[in-house]
Amino acid sequence: MADKLKTAILGASGYTGAEAVRILSGHPRVEIEALTANRHAGSDFGDIYPHLAHAGYPTLQKWDDVNWDGIDVVFACLPHGASEETISAVAPCVSKVIDLSADFRIKDAALYEKTYGRAHTAPKLLSDAVYGLTEYARDDLKGADLVACPGCYPTASLLALLPALGLIDTDTIVIDAKSGVSGAGRKESAALIYPETAEGAHAYGVANHRHAPEIDQILTRHTDKDVRVSFTPHLIPMNRGMIATVYAKLGEGVDFKGFRETYEAKYANEPFVHVEAAGVVPHTRHVRASNQCRIGIFEDRRPGHVIIISVIDNLTKGSSGQAVQNLNVMMGWEETLGLDLVPVFP
Repeated sequence: MADKLKTAILGASGYTGAEAVRILSGHPRVEIEALTANRHAGSDFGDIYPHLAHAGYPTLQKWDDVNWDGIDVVFACLPHGASEETISAVAPCVSKVIDLSADFRIKDAALYEKTYGRAHTAPKLLSDAVYGLTEYARDDLKGADLVACPGCYPTASLLALLPALGLIDTDTIVIDAKSGVSGAGRKESAALIYPETAEGAHAYGVANHRHAPEIDQILTRHTDKDVRVSFTPHLIPMNRGMIATVYAKLGEGVDFKGFRETYEAKYANEPFVHVEAAGVVPHTRHVRASNQCRIGIFEDRRPGHVIIISVIDNLTKGSSGQAVQNLNVMMGWEETLGLDLVPVFP
């Protein structure tokens, strides 16, 4: 490979695609070679996203018109279903594929079909894909050819929960999560227009949201029992950001002081995950447009129970930023390369 990896971003007209363009524009080891968006093929990228105009990006094109001979790595920012079919065709042509859709996250093809209502068309790729929750997947990421980036809700929830395994009763886990509207994507939908989302909030996917099995899968993989969480997502009237408030009961003989110390030790040297000082509540506004996750840990008023609060930017740490973080690990580069993104405030 050359000094700079040539990359194609599939689905560049969506929010995660545009976020990948924004981040990779500042990456010293990556060059954007192709941008695809079938519906907008032939358009200038700056016409779709004026804030990224005048940077000389390639004209949008259909994915099957890309000259794959010149591409090293693909970021697939496509809807589920479309992603697995496109990646099946593209993967033999490139060295690395990083998928931001849900198509390769759930390893059990039968569970994927049950969750997403369609059979998986690429079971071999599914079995080969690495689940890219970076802080817990570094060894697997090294040398990986296909990475499935976690969903935004699972990213916030798992970073909050994984250090607690062995210290809590997993049967008591409740996750109350809230996302900004950009988490629903840029599709045209009456449910997402301003009058439908402003000045109110609502739960959705109650008791059957597709990210719950993804969370279960990873928690089960990291413990010795089958874990099923209670998970309820909500849509709140902000553009970007995500907060997951997790409730659980401490295990027998575990005290809160030791519980907190476990988190402080686990994340002490992580560049993007930070445990707040005692009593400090993390805010989504403090991670906006950054690759950071901030975690607050509280002793519940109910004896023997804890509350863990995790905040991320759903488009960055919850999607495209984590994808770039995964690429850095895959390539053996400094993990923070291109991700020195200071949060935007207010």
